[in-house]
Amino acid sequence: MHSALSEPSSPSPLAKTPSLYVVATPLGNLQDMSLRALAILKAVDAVACEDTRHSQRLLDAFGIKTRLVALHEHNEQEAAGQVIRMLEEGRQVALITDAGTPAVSDPGARAVARVQDAGFPVVPVPGASAVVTALSASGLADGAFHFHGFLPTRSTARRATLESLRSVPGTLAFYEAPHRIAETLDDLVAVLEPTRQIVVARELTKMFEQIVRMPLGDAPAWLAADPNRARGEFVVLISAAPPLEGLSPETERVLGLLLAELPVKQAAKLAAAITGASKNALYERALALRAG
Repeated sequence: MHSALSEPSSPSPLAKTPSLYVVATPLGNLQDMSLRALAILKAVDAVACEDTRHSQRLLDAFGIKTRLVALHEHNEQEAAGQVIRMLEEGRQVALITDAGTPAVSDPGARAVARVQDAGFPVVPVPGASAVVTALSASGLADGAFHFHGFLPTRSTARRATLESLRSVPGTLAFYEAPHRIAETLDDLVAVLEPTRQIVVARELTKMFEQIVRMPLGDAPAWLAADPNRARGEFVVLISAAPPLEGLSPETERVLGLLLAELPVKQAAKLAAAITGASKNALYERALALRAG
């Protein structure tokens, strides 16, 4: 996207209308803080944040004295009401998360919706995003990507979710915590094709940043080879599904959805009617999926 850089019309970075500024903050390296983000955080009347202690260290690093208020997953509705009251009083408010872009697999989406419903502008202040950062250095060239965020914490639910995603066209993108990364890699190998490429990106922009790409089947052994590899926050990327038996990824997706609800023969017949693919090929593929 190409556009001319706009010059500020006044010394203030804020709009005249009371607004909520959704401000991206660094994943780890403080030098990734944008000039606009700094100006906004200095100028607003309050900063709603996920963890006041963590965010206070960020503001202190840049000499910012703005007041912090807590807005996290356990108080988001209540805190959103507090933000709206501040906006109604004519004050300006920023929203940040512990790292990266708020409301993307982090608290904030409900607050943003509440503020919009109350009639106030929501202004994005772009910056770091863990999933985009990982994708940019992944070497995967699938074109499209599907960002799922965090998978379910229990293996049975996690495998069911992965099964529903296995035919999605494009790269699959997940976040994962260090205490679940080993189990998640095991489930990925169990459900998805081991020949797919996996990119494990951890500690992005930090001192021990690591971004590695390998066949999915090799990932559990790679993780187990060094205890330090299980440290940090993870972005996990999986390359797109390989074409199977001449069926397109979209045909595979349709068949998978129908198989979840219908017998094999009926699912194959309906999938053929929807996609135009061979009924015989779909029937053979449905048998393989049901058996596997």
